[in-house]
Parts: sequence; structure tokens; C-alpha cells
Amino acid sequence: MAESSGAPQATGLREIARLAGVSHQTVSRVLNGHPNIRPATREKVMAVVNEQNYRPSRVARALATRRHERIGVVVDGASQSGPSSTLRAIEAAAYARDYTISTLTASREGTPMRDAVSHLVDHGIDGLIAIAPRTETIRELLGDPGELPVVVINADAPQDRSTVSVDQAAGSRLAMDHLISLGHRVIMHIAGPRDWAEARAREGAWRERLVVAGLPVRPALVGDWTADRGYVLAAQVAQTPDCTAVFAANDQMALGLVHGLHDAGLRVPEDISVVGFDDLAESAHYLPPLTTVRQDFEALGTASVIALLEQIGQPGGTTQARRIPAELVLRASTAPPRD
Repeated sequence: MAESSGAPQATGLREIARLAGVSHQTVSRVLNGHPNIRPATREKVMAVVNEQNYRPSRVARALATRRHERIGVVVDGASQSGPSSTLRAIEAAAYARDYTISTLTASREGTPMRDAVSHLVDHGIDGLIAIAPRTETIRELLGDPGELPVVVINADAPQDRSTVSVDQAAGSRLAMDHLISLGHRVIMHIAGPRDWAEARAREGAWRERLVVAGLPVRPALVGDWTADRGYVLAAQVAQTPDCTAVFAANDQMALGLVHGLHDAGLRVPEDISVVGFDDLAESAHYLPPLTTVRQDFEALGTASVIALLEQIGQPGGTTQARRIPAELVLRASTAPPRD
């Protein structure tokens, strides 16, 4: 008789099936997300899986499903807060669904977008999420549709691709309606780089709300997302005597703007109100705390992963455009203009 080693034996697929009172094929279908499983059966199997702390072999599942259970993520503009926050949210959402991710950064100066995508595909991915804020990036990425499931985080992508994005225009309207409701009549804008779709959407909404309200439209001041640029542009704002409010296209430029206005002898919000966009973790600690538009990066990352997994599970399905709502966060950097 063979001697027992005394080591605990790992719970296998057939043991899960025995404990749940179903076939091992049913357990496999449940674990692989097969749609034709009764809810009661799925719950019974998952209860045993959780009770036994069962973690199926990734290699075995890859062989059975011909999937790698890996998502590729290619990021343009990874040094900026929006793309980096989105990437962290994607990582968390993929992990929660038992997927790993492989990430590469694409840029003008470094790895071209097409090369980054090819590298990820060569190393085995089931689908791709592209954080592609620049128009040039989208053109480069989507020139050849191919068969790989792709989700683009940018509302400006062609209709033959699924997209997920925060509603930039709606968020900007919230910011502008807030300033207009306070009584501001000359509201300047510090825009992001013109080759970013998000920057164009925010600038367009700023202009639209001024036109609708019958207010003057001054030329937008073009920034580069950095606090340094916001500081430099503060001088032009300070030299516009009838300006009482500024909508900055991101929180970092708003930070530099507040600093520059202070050095020019102007107070925020007593002399000029300032609204940002993003709601960075630090924005509540600016002096004064910044009124801003919050982007829900967690929801953005989760929605993009779900959209991609739906494509992987149902090849050839219809593309979808998903919009995440934005939220205005009121703090101390805005107030009615002085009489």
C-alpha cells in the first residue's frame, strides 16, 4: 500500500463537481462564463469554489478555451494624470476578473503605436484596450482593423470600434453653467493641447455655453497640461481687466494659474474664480481648494474591461459607445464676481 505524504491535496475540478453535485463539464462551463448555465447551478458551483478557495490552473484554462486570459493595454500620454489614472483602474478591473494585463507605452519620441500593439499581440493577448487621447494616435492605431477585439478610450474613434469615455462636453458644461450662474460674464479658458480630443471637447463646450448665454468669447489660451504653463498664462489672464473667471482644462494648469494670479496680486476667488477638470487627489488641498469636474476613472477602467471581455466572449458582435458621466465638485475657488 502506498504511503501518504501527509501533504494536503489541492482541490481539483472533479472534486468541485462532486461537492456541488454536478458534472465536471458543468463546473468548467461555470468557471469559463458560459451563458447557458442556470443561475441556481452557477450559484451552487461558485459557493463550493469559494468554500474550497479553488483557483483553476490558468494554463489549463488557456488550453481549454484557446485564450491567454491576458489583456493588452497600450497607453499614449502615460505621463499625464488622466491616462495614468485610467491605466491603474484597468489593472484593478482586470485583476478582479482574473485577467492579467500587459502594458506598453507609445509616444511620438519612443515606441510607435503600431509597434507597441504588434509587440503585445506577438506575446499573446486576447484583446486590446487603447488609451489613445491624441487624434494622431487613433489614426495610427486603427488604420488596419484586423480581428483582434479592441476597445478605445476616446469618443473620437471610428464607429467600427467600441469606445469608452468620460463625457467631456457634459462635464465642461457643468463647469460653465456653474460660473455663469454665479454671475460671471467674461470667462476665459486655458485649453489643453489641440491634438487631444478631450481638450477639444472641453474647449468646444466652453465656447458653446458662452454663445448660448450671449456672453463674449475671448480667444482660448492654449496650454500643455502642466502647472508651469498655467503659471505662465496667468499673466495674460491678469492683464484682461474684465475677466472674472477662468475655466482651466485640467487641475494641474489650474494650480499653476492660481499661483501665477497670486504673484500678480490677484486673489482666488475674490478677484478671479477658477475651475479645473479631473479632480486630482490633491485638488482638495490646493489653496484655495479647487472647484473642478470629476472624472470617474474607476468607472472608466471597469467599463473598458467589461466592454473588451464582451467582445472576447462574443466575437463579431456590434460595437458600442459608452459614456461615463462627469460630476462637478464645488470647493472654495469659485464665488460670485465682485460688484
